[in-house]
Amino acid sequence: MAVPFVKALNAKIRANPTTSYFCSTHFWGPASNFGIPIAAVMDTNKSPEMISGTMTGALFVYAGTFMRYSLAITPKNYLLFACHLVNAGAQGTQGYRWLQYHYWGGKEKMEGMSVVGLVKEKVGGIGPTTS
Repeated sequence: MAVPFVKALNAKIRANPTTSYFCSTHFWGPASNFGIPIAAVMDTNKSPEMISGTMTGALFVYAGTFMRYSLAITPKNYLLFACHLVNAGAQGTQGYRWLQYHYWGGKEKMEGMSVVGLVKEKVGGIGPTTS
């Protein structure tokens, strides 16, 4: 009894191009994969000392590979392309932050700023006041 109902429902869904797309892996694959670039974009607010250079590089290569794949398949999956484009941009940003922190003087600058910040905190209440 349930099998004919399921077949009829599937036929109705597949007859409409919009609902057929939303019920396919061409939609749900990239939609679920968007968690990776969203996490990478959210991580740009964290300290660069937390970034793994190896993982960032691997995710950048992964994004580039699957951007190419998303356009090589038939039909082209532009949603998957957009997902990996955002991921490549976020990973590129993270890679730049990692390089800047570890190799281009960012670590020393952050250490110097933390000392200055501590001194300003300690001395903050001392000095002329304006009323």
